[in-house]
Amino acid sequence: MRHLLAAVLLIVLSVFALPAAAQQAGRLIAADSIAETPAGVQAWRVQYWTTNQNGQSFQVTGIVAAPREAIPLRPRRVIAWTHGAWGVAEKCAPSLSPNFFDYTAGMDAVRSGYVVVAPDYIGLGSPTMHPFLVGTDTANAVLDAVRAAREIPGAAAGSSFAVWGESQGGHAALWTATAARSYAPDLTLVATAAAAPPTDLAANLREGSDKNARALLMSFALHSWSTLYGFSMDGIANRANQGIINRLAQNNCVSLNAKPKLGTILGILTVARATRNKDIARIEPFGSFARANSVDPARVPGPLLIAQSSKDTIVAPAVTRKFAKAVCRRGTPLRWIDMTGDHGASARESAQETIGWITARFDGNPPPNDCRRI
Repeated sequence: MRHLLAAVLLIVLSVFALPAAAQQAGRLIAADSIAETPAGVQAWRVQYWTTNQNGQSFQVTGIVAAPREAIPLRPRRVIAWTHGAWGVAEKCAPSLSPNFFDYTAGMDAVRSGYVVVAPDYIGLGSPTMHPFLVGTDTANAVLDAVRAAREIPGAAAGSSFAVWGESQGGHAALWTATAARSYAPDLTLVATAAAAPPTDLAANLREGSDKNARALLMSFALHSWSTLYGFSMDGIANRANQGIINRLAQNNCVSLNAKPKLGTILGILTVARATRNKDIARIEPFGSFARANSVDPARVPGPLLIAQSSKDTIVAPAVTRKFAKAVCRRGTPLRWIDMTGDHGASARESAQETIGWITARFDGNPPPNDCRRI
């Protein structure tokens, strides 16, 4: 009888343990081959498990791409590509876009032999609110994507990786570097590259010179944070304008090849006027939350590359340079790339140099240090 009870107990425990094991962060759920890819590239739309900062599990999505060639004897090097702002609605996931390969500068690295892992983050492509510019949640989703890619046999992804991102993805890359050692000790971070990264969130939302872009990004942040955490927008906008902020975020994805609709333009102009003299750094709880999710230069490990255009109207160059100087004061080796293009071209303009710099880090070469000239 005692043996029978023990057997029954084992079965019961096994049944209840299955969901927890199945939802383990970094576990691959599905990898569906993509038929139409650039020449020489094979790719998969993936689903995998991740967790937010509270330990809650989420099914999330992304794309993994690798060279279309025989599997090498050694695992391939990996770059985690962290995308810029596409929006906060579920439909805005980069992996859902027919233009994904055209608009994803990180895919250039596949031609250099890398596996490129491109997560959508939580809430893009999956039915929950996207935690826009929320550092820990985003970093977890990136690190778990790198883990999940290792379960795709055809990718042959290794455990050593670099992280490279642009705009919102620059913020994501820096947070991923900060969290990598503690959250994913099974992975080895080799290098971090960030093009036009928002670092001090309140300063970036205040100092970007394009007031209309600022208004749209502010709408994304306010809608995301108020929905996820119950923050009241009363100190920022009246109820009518709060409704406009929410609708802008719910209905609009960033589109690089289409003009915005008239309603979107009018909404952005209204939000720009309503928030013209609002500094979220001084409005609680948004100020504290923005500070908590800004990037701490003391916590970002090297080697590090930052690419920033002096003509960027969305991520203020002065804010990025201030962050870079703080990194340098910590003695972290920093490669600094000056550019002159617009914000949307930040990663593409610096791609060749960034991929070369990442490759040199994988090869074990000493990192260059531009701190004296910043």
